[in-house]
Amino acid sequence: MVEVPDALSTLFSAQIETDGDRYIVEIPKSEVSHGAVSPGETYRVGLLSQVDASASATAQPQTPKQDTDPERANTGVPQPPVDEGEIRNVTIESLGDQGDGIAKVERGYVVIVPDGEPGDSPTVEIETVQENVAFASVVDNDGHTV
Repeated sequence: MVEVPDALSTLFSAQIETDGDRYIVEIPKSEVSHGAVSPGETYRVGLLSQVDASASATAQPQTPKQDTDPERANTGVPQPPVDEGEIRNVTIESLGDQGDGIAKVERGYVVIVPDGEPGDSPTVEIETVQENVAFASVVDNDGHTV
């Protein structure tokens, strides 16, 4: 099993591209816009090989979401790790520019929680899911229904 350090900034899937005598791994724009990485900074990069379908049930804690959008099906683009209507326990890590709580779930995917404070661990319902961010409402905050 691979040990993941607490200093992990982001996790995403990407293909390795060839450019002459070098190879390129592109960082998704969303990782920069969410502050996971910054242009001009130096990072340590680790690569994990792609897990085949038969091993994924035991190697990964959650099964990837199936794409139901025919325009994006089979494009290789990772899908959001949450679904609308899903109930989740999250931990607010920081505040966004507009004062909302920001929680991160699998692969660094961002969930925006109104009125969340860093350190809060509410139970939320995912209301809107977009490619790079989801919006949720608090359904239980430390045992008190909101």
